[in-house]
Amino acid sequence: MMLGLLGEFLKLPHHRISQFTGYFGDTPVKIADLSHLPVPAPFIAMMPQWDFLDFLASHGKAFAGFTLLMHAEAQGVIEEDGRIVGVRAAIDGKPGEIRAHLVVGADGRHSTIRNALGLKVQDIGAPMDVLWFRISHKPGDPNEVFGRFDAGRILVMLDRGDYWQCAFVIAKGAAERVRAEGIDKVRATIAALAPMVADRVDELRTIDDLKLLTVGVDRLERWWRPGALCIGDAAHTMSPIGGVGINIAIQDAVAAANILAEPLREGRLRDSDLAAVQARRLFPARATQAAQVFLQNRIIAPSLAAAGGQMKVPFAVRLMQRFPVLRRLPARLMGLGVRPEHVVTKAV
Repeated sequence: MMLGLLGEFLKLPHHRISQFTGYFGDTPVKIADLSHLPVPAPFIAMMPQWDFLDFLASHGKAFAGFTLLMHAEAQGVIEEDGRIVGVRAAIDGKPGEIRAHLVVGADGRHSTIRNALGLKVQDIGAPMDVLWFRISHKPGDPNEVFGRFDAGRILVMLDRGDYWQCAFVIAKGAAERVRAEGIDKVRATIAALAPMVADRVDELRTIDDLKLLTVGVDRLERWWRPGALCIGDAAHTMSPIGGVGINIAIQDAVAAANILAEPLREGRLRDSDLAAVQARRLFPARATQAAQVFLQNRIIAPSLAAAGGQMKVPFAVRLMQRFPVLRRLPARLMGLGVRPEHVVTKAV
């Protein structure tokens, strides 16, 4: 995907990550190396989400048809004669309607649009939930993504420059038990899993500093209805494994633009055009979710269930240590995805 904005985008403050390191018990392993990706920027640029969205909004203003409504929340869809023709919304706290030739539900895993459309969901399932929190990043800390898989416990740490964004992975439904055990137990667990931040675990002042992400993996049977289309997590909720959800969502958006721009511009949008978007993106969604489910079942679930046992390095990971070139495969899946998309529509 090329929009011609990469150079300007990289002028924004960001932190670059090009490799992923994991520990299985006390054994360090290199899992992915993005530096070999055949792209102009072979790394992940970490920056605050609001900076990225502000960047997109500022460049969107160059297009005459671009309108950004702030403080606006979709609350339902408007249906006339069996076709979706807009959304009901609260705009600056007041009820209103927004009419459109096409409504695109890109509002995430708890999609209001998906629910309003009444589309059937296939629940694939996930064995874990995640408790998110922050711990400060100090000089001397490694600059990478760090993951520790221990018997009964998993911790993933994302380097965000001046702090670590941490994911404490727990068994599905175990959040209340963790909360009941208290913050001291959490601090001790984090210090054991990541000794390099043991001197900072007191930054977690109360159990409320841990924010629950209920992990789910699901997929719509049909992504569209006449006049409406779901993409991204609204169409296929991804596990946080690999951090690929944003890639898949953007690729969905690019494919949708490539397929739908001309029909919309010429006023000839048909249901078959919406079906074509799903047909284009269904295989990447299925394949990515299948890979995530494989990792859930072979690595995540056994690790969480192995309390008191010894964590062994999985066979596939051992192969990547013996043959470093294999680390390029997960890097390619994380960085480029199953089916990369490229912008082919012309700006107007």
